[in-house]
Amino acid sequence: MLSVLANRTYRHLFMAQIIALVGTGLATVALGLLAYDIAGKDAGAVLGTALAIKMIAYIGVAPVAGAFANKVPRRALLVSMDLIRASVAMFLPFVTEIWQVYVLIFVLQSASAAFTPTFQATIPDILPDERDYTRALSLSRLAYDMENLTSPILAAGLLTLMSYHWLFSGTAVGFVASALLVVSTVLPRPTPKEGDQGGIYDKTTRGTRIYLKTPRMRGLLALTLAAAATSAMVIVNTVVIVRGLGFSQRDVALTLAAFGGGSITAALTLPRILDRLSDRLVMLVAACVMVLALAVMAGVTATMTPGAGYWYVLLVGWLVMGIAYSASVTPSGRLLRRSANADDRPALFAAQFALSHICWLICYPVAGQLGARVSMTAAFAAMACIAAAGTVLAVWLWPANDPDVLAHEHGDLDQNDAHLAQHANGDHAFVIDNRHKKWPK
Repeated sequence: MLSVLANRTYRHLFMAQIIALVGTGLATVALGLLAYDIAGKDAGAVLGTALAIKMIAYIGVAPVAGAFANKVPRRALLVSMDLIRASVAMFLPFVTEIWQVYVLIFVLQSASAAFTPTFQATIPDILPDERDYTRALSLSRLAYDMENLTSPILAAGLLTLMSYHWLFSGTAVGFVASALLVVSTVLPRPTPKEGDQGGIYDKTTRGTRIYLKTPRMRGLLALTLAAAATSAMVIVNTVVIVRGLGFSQRDVALTLAAFGGGSITAALTLPRILDRLSDRLVMLVAACVMVLALAVMAGVTATMTPGAGYWYVLLVGWLVMGIAYSASVTPSGRLLRRSANADDRPALFAAQFALSHICWLICYPVAGQLGARVSMTAAFAAMACIAAAGTVLAVWLWPANDPDVLAHEHGDLDQNDAHLAQHANGDHAFVIDNRHKKWPK
C-alpha cells in the first residue's frame, strides 16, 4: 500500500493532508470542549448546530468550487484555502459567544468545501492506475482517521500541559504547513474541453445531474446516510456522554481515539479485501454493522448504570463503529472514479462532497438535539433508525449486478442535457435512447 508514496507529488500531497487533518482533529476536540464551557449540558445541541452550519457551507460552496476547479490553477486554489483556514483558526480561542462560533465555523468550512473536492479530484490524475488509486484511497482514509485517532491522543497529552484554547493554534500551524507542502508540488491542470460554453447553472449543477443519474451513485448516497448517522452520534455526543460521567478532558480525547482506532484498522485491511470482494458487498455489510452497533448501544445506554463500566462498553462500541464506518466510506472514491471521465471528475467529486453532506446536515442536529432535549438512548435509537433506512435504500437503489462498465439509457434527458450522456472513460458509459422513459432493470 505504501508503494504509491514513491510518487513525489502524491507523497507531498499526502503529507499535506495528514498535517492539515491532525490540526483539524485538534480543533474538533477543542471545539467540543469550548461548546461545553459555553453551554454546559446543552453542548451537544450547540455542537450539533455548529456542525450543521459546516454542512450548509459544504453543500453551498462545494458544487461551485467543483464547477470552476478546472478554470483556475489547482495549487493556487489549495494554498489559498489553507491560508484562509489558518487565519480563522487563530480567532477561535477568543470566542466568548455561541454566535461567534457559528460565524467562524461557516467561514472555515467554506474554505474546506473548496479545498477538499479539488484535492480529491487531483489524486486520480496523479495516480491513473486503478490499483495505485485504490491504495491511495486507503492511505487517504488513514489520513482522515488521524483526525479521529492521532489528534485526540495528541490532544489528550497536550491537555495535561495547557488549556484547550491552545489547540486551535495547532490547527493554524497544520494549515500553514499543509500550504507549504502543496507549494512544493507541481499539480496537473486539466485542459478545458472545447465547446464547453455552459452557463453558471450548467457548470454548478453538472456534477449533481451526472451523480443522480447513476444508480451506483444513488446507492452510495444512501450508504453515506448510514455512515453519517454513525459519525454524527460519535462527534456530537462523545463530549457530553464522557463529561457527563464525570470523566476528564483526556478521557474525551481517548474515547474519540477508540473510534479512530477502529477506522484506521479497517483502512489498513481494505485494499486486500477489495481485491477479492466487490465494493457493494463490503459497503453494505459495513452499513449493517453500523445499524447493529447503534441499536446495541441504545439498549446498553437504557439499561446500564452510568460509570466506569459503561465507559468501557462505550469504547468497544466506538471501536466497532469506527471499523464499520471506514469500510463503508473508503471505497467511495473508486466508485466516483469509475463514474466520470477526467474532465467531469472534479464536478462529480464536488457533487459527492455536497450531496453526502446533506446526510450530515440531517444527522448532526438530530443527534445533538435528541441527546440534549430527550436522552442519549433516544439519540442512539434515532441514529440506528436513520442508518437502517440508508442501508435499505442502498440495497434497493444500487443494482446487485453492477458491473464496472455500465450502459445507461437516459430517457429523461432533454436536449440540453444530452451532453451529460457523453461522459465516458472506458469504465462508465451512458447511451442515449429517448424512446425509453425509465431506467433499465
